[in-house]
Amino acid sequence: MSFKRRLFETLEKGQGDDTLSRRFDIFIMTMILLNVAAVILETVDSIHDGYPEVFNYFEYLSVFVFTLEYIGRVWTCTYIEKYRHPFWGRIRFILSFMAIVDLLAIMPFYLPLLFSIDGRVLRILRLFRIVRIFKMGRYSTAFNMIVRVVTKRREELLVTLTIVFVMLILASSLMYYVENEAQPEVFRNIPETMWWGVATLTTVGYGDVYPITGLGKLLGAFIAILGVGIFALPAGIIASGFEFEISQRIREKERKEIEEREKN
Repeated sequence: MSFKRRLFETLEKGQGDDTLSRRFDIFIMTMILLNVAAVILETVDSIHDGYPEVFNYFEYLSVFVFTLEYIGRVWTCTYIEKYRHPFWGRIRFILSFMAIVDLLAIMPFYLPLLFSIDGRVLRILRLFRIVRIFKMGRYSTAFNMIVRVVTKRREELLVTLTIVFVMLILASSLMYYVENEAQPEVFRNIPETMWWGVATLTTVGYGDVYPITGLGKLLGAFIAILGVGIFALPAGIIASGFEFEISQRIREKERKEIEEREKN
């Protein structure tokens, strides 16, 4: 077996009998989780200021590992049927979602080396490293299931999101016209009233913006009740999608067990 082929098999999600690939998966997942923890802990001044070298060296190690992984995936992607062409196949792979995630995971390190970047932008880029958590999608069954559910139910979810958007505009517009005279400093215009609309439709209700007129309170109560039903729609769609995926996995597992018993 060629080195390129073995590297491809190692980089792909490990199979049950491929010890090296499974160990590589565990190593990468551990690196991803440690990177997320590092991004979070860096925001705690007492921790970051106490161990700045540790964070820096760990970032160098992480970028080195993720860069080699990215280069290896681009090099070996031609073993995948849809990326088989040596040039255009690699271009399509580079533009794929997971390849873009891999690139974004290392980009915050390299950009300041190539360009002069303002300090505030640099802080944002450093925080942008949190995108590395999406690399878990290659190795985590839960991540893959979430993607499959959202992909299969995208039409239903789009319909419900459209309904939510329409209701937000209507609720904010009505509340603006009802409350503007009574609270011109709070409900100054419809865009600012949308903050109240989002908080009310999601039933969060922070209490910083609220109606004081009788009609406004009645409208607010109606919209709050309506929001419970509206936001239950996408939750129900996603829940049914998960139930379908889980039942499919159970049936597939049972089918494989039956085939194994028949072979034996």
